[in-house]
Amino acid sequence: MSFTTEQQGMAIDWDVPIEMDDGIVLRADVFRPLQHGRYPVLITYGPYAKGLAFQDGYPSAWQRMVAEHPDVPHGSSNLHQNWEVVDPEKWVPHGYVCVRVDSRGTGRSPGYVDHFSPRETKDFYDCIEWAGAQPWSSGKVGINGVSYYGINQWHVASLQPSHLAAMCIWEGAADWYRDMTHHGGILSTFWANWYDMQVRTVQYGLGERGGRSKVSGMLICGDEMLSDDELAANRCSFGDAILAHPLDDDYHKARSPIWDKVTVPFLSAANWGGQGLHPRGNFEGFFRAASKDKWLEAHGLEHWTHFYTDYGRNIQLQFFDHFLKGEDNGWGERRRVQLQVRHVDRFEERFEDDWPLPSTNWTRFYLDPVCQTLSLDPPAEPAQLPFEAMGEGLTFMSEPLEHETEITGPLAAKLKISSSTEDADIFLVFRIFTPDLREVTFMGAIDPHTPIAQGWLRASHRKLDEALSEPFRPYHTHDEIEPLTPGEPVDLDIEIWPTSIVVPKGHRIALSVRGKDYTWQKTTGARLSNFKNELLGCGPFLHDDPRDRPPSVFGGTTIVHIDPDAPAHVLLPVIE
Repeated sequence: MSFTTEQQGMAIDWDVPIEMDDGIVLRADVFRPLQHGRYPVLITYGPYAKGLAFQDGYPSAWQRMVAEHPDVPHGSSNLHQNWEVVDPEKWVPHGYVCVRVDSRGTGRSPGYVDHFSPRETKDFYDCIEWAGAQPWSSGKVGINGVSYYGINQWHVASLQPSHLAAMCIWEGAADWYRDMTHHGGILSTFWANWYDMQVRTVQYGLGERGGRSKVSGMLICGDEMLSDDELAANRCSFGDAILAHPLDDDYHKARSPIWDKVTVPFLSAANWGGQGLHPRGNFEGFFRAASKDKWLEAHGLEHWTHFYTDYGRNIQLQFFDHFLKGEDNGWGERRRVQLQVRHVDRFEERFEDDWPLPSTNWTRFYLDPVCQTLSLDPPAEPAQLPFEAMGEGLTFMSEPLEHETEITGPLAAKLKISSSTEDADIFLVFRIFTPDLREVTFMGAIDPHTPIAQGWLRASHRKLDEALSEPFRPYHTHDEIEPLTPGEPVDLDIEIWPTSIVVPKGHRIALSVRGKDYTWQKTTGARLSNFKNELLGCGPFLHDDPRDRPPSVFGGTTIVHIDPDAPAHVLLPVIE
């Protein structure tokens, strides 16, 4: 039964029922101003259980954030903090209603769990339309949230709900295939592990086993106690479903946005260090969505941090005040791109007018085989450079840079390779090194030792979509497999996800060509409570499922062919 309490200056409607078109009743918590009226709404729909406190579900992330950013807990009781959604205590006083919906089959909402499916997207659509028609609603609904709560914004926007007036996609991937499940056609094992650690633990039907909310007193995972067999029957086999779809087929397309139907005003906020999941979608969404009112922001630090800091929250508030309240607060005249440009020791804010940046000087650095260097001059002689696919690969390093050099934007590489087998996975890592050859890494979205940029491509997925490809962002169809003939070279165009770094004078840039995931060092001791693996440089975004990468195929010898007539290179966005 739903009920209402007054806490921290808010009226809170707990466990409000929202009936879907197939009869399933989802459950939501609604945080409202005490004064009766009609207010704009911020809504989220997702699987992390509205009754699970941030501090309890993700203690290591919470502790790090509040220790290093005291503005996050300041001014709030923090009783209503949840993972990756807004703190209502910092939004309701500004005249907003905050709605949190437990997605189908999770938290206190019954049903079958099938993430990012058309069923979920339609549920979210119905929840938006429900929120826009409530007596406390102005009729204008916005969406704001991180990660899962950003990804499904792109998807539901494709359905164009009539009450959806604005959305803020904070570190939210978009393309289910290219951004999330298959990097360059290579299976990411992240989702299978995420499912075990963050979703099955809060599935509806755990009853008493799922714990009780300290704030509402309700069971976090529903009042019903289901057996393990019943729980398993109520959820998809997520990792196996992804594995069963190695190409960008209808399964993936149904879980990806339709860019020409994304017309709502939006703010897309990317994290430079989010390689392996989100930033590609944030940049691609800004680049391709049909919305005429769209803005891009890019920052660093941990995946969750700036959504909650005063820096991030004030940007969000100005954006939503303009589009949900109609305030003339200067947002409409704001330049379209806001960057926290990354230096080795700090970030510097800068505004731009478009992405990629209009001032980009696209610069080719060629792979020179003589001393295995990156050079502005193409190689003079042909060569073949072999490496064991499961070894450390090859690293091409520049001479010390003569000037401080900013590299901000998408990267791309062109290689010619052959394999001793019928396929090869190529992992590219763009890196920088100090004058004494120590690698410079950064606190990434998840991993504390993240390299500058990464890209991936399975050689049998090399077919390009000529209509969508750009020199700085090759776009692969991933609709058929073209096996290699052992020993015969093929040309590869490889996307490297966008980045930003101001490289100091005297430092070197480098490109590593590998056949497996980057590793900063063999052990770090770095872990987070919500991930299974030790953080060695790629966070949880690994490509190590032997079912997708059998050693007989991907454990061979790869040869990089240097051809002076079509020289291998990496294309860098050097900013003048």
